[in-house]
Amino acid sequence: MPLAPQRADVPVTIDESKCIDGCTLCVDMCPLDSLAIDDSTGKAYMHVDECWYCGPCAARCPTGAVTVNMPYLLR
Repeated sequence: MPLAPQRADVPVTIDESKCIDGCTLCVDMCPLDSLAIDDSTGKAYMHVDECWYCGPCAARCPTGAVTVNMPYLLR
């Protein structure tokens, strides 16, 4: 069985193909500091599984790389 390229159960996912190396806009917008930049790739990722689903990280991303996976009950 093939492995998924990234976890789908985390509140925020980042499409690495769209993420700009060294851009920190989503990281800077997160009030919980849940996002970080991977030193080896320069791409953003969610380093803790805590999220308020507030959305500024996705709204601020200039390429649409950030997706907030809103739980069904909060939609």
